[in-house]
Amino acid sequence: MGSVWDDLVGQHRAIDALRRAADGHGMTHAWLFTGPPGSGRSNAATAFAAALQCDAEVPGCGVCKGCHTTLKGSHADVTVVRTEKLSIGVDEVRDLVRRAALAPVGRRWQIMVVEDADRLTEQACNALLKAIEEPTGRMVWMLCAPTVEDVLPTIRSRTRLVSLTTPTARDVADFLVRSDGVPAELAAYAARASQGHIGRARALARDEDVRERREQVVAVPTALTSLGACLAAATALAETSKAEADAITSALDARERQDLAEAHGVVERGRRPREYAPALAALERNQKTRAKRRHLDVVDRALMDLASVYRDAIAVAAGAPGDLVNEGRRHEVTKLADGSSAELNLRRIGWIFEAREQMLEFNVPVALALESMMVALKLPDGARR
Repeated sequence: MGSVWDDLVGQHRAIDALRRAADGHGMTHAWLFTGPPGSGRSNAATAFAAALQCDAEVPGCGVCKGCHTTLKGSHADVTVVRTEKLSIGVDEVRDLVRRAALAPVGRRWQIMVVEDADRLTEQACNALLKAIEEPTGRMVWMLCAPTVEDVLPTIRSRTRLVSLTTPTARDVADFLVRSDGVPAELAAYAARASQGHIGRARALARDEDVRERREQVVAVPTALTSLGACLAAATALAETSKAEADAITSALDARERQDLAEAHGVVERGRRPREYAPALAALERNQKTRAKRRHLDVVDRALMDLASVYRDAIAVAAGAPGDLVNEGRRHEVTKLADGSSAELNLRRIGWIFEAREQMLEFNVPVALALESMMVALKLPDGARR
């Protein structure tokens, strides 16, 4: 029989601590879950929430009503906050704080899970801090962020830290085989290519189109033989990432507009009430922000795939044992390592992260940042594929 902890891959120390807390040992009202992308921060928080709502003698059975409704997102006393926006504002947090002050419907805990605590604005953080400083008796806050530095010191000092790690490729592959029935060879590929990101590994294992898009990205480094090739690669990545992001958001956008129209009676009466126009404008602004964030997320994932090729080249140059992230392209990676120094490849990884920072932190247009990056990554004159 399974448990709420089954989807937490390679996180044995964190699971042990959470199990003890759910059983009443070391329980506190505020928690901070940190770990690299794909390590399962929100999954760990949700699993812990399920264990706290569990009806079984040993918390976290995974099958009782408390566990089942929490994991499915329908438990009356568990609220999960996630956002597609660039930030979480103070109004949203104030609403959470008001809800947190209510007594739980059931006999256990009122739980608030904030998946993107690193996106809280300064005002939102201040509003949340007051709630954490003055908790009600049955209230638990669970904040998720990549690192402790992504959360204000005043907040993290009042939380108990749960640090998650990047699972090994073997752990991820075993999980894909065991949980999803993925063939062993494909599971091994997805585990390596995802670099420990569980969600990404599942997407690579399940979808041939996702695998094909990744292969196009990791083929880029050895194709950057001229200025024209660099600009073409930048344009292709900008366009394909935008198309992928639009495909993800377009159906949701259309459904939200339809729901708004129905809520205001536009569909039935065939006319638009006065309050419909400002509501539609607000919705479209939010959708635009979400689309931008989704595009940046898709580009960011591609940049991490690109960086993995140069990381592999450094590993080859150093004679490091074990499989490469891009083991199926070892021949190309070896040529890349032979044609440049480890120091240059390390600088190339730095240029990729500079482009990432320009887009995410300084709002530089995607196409411009990618063009600048690709030109910096250009192979030395005379290099051949």
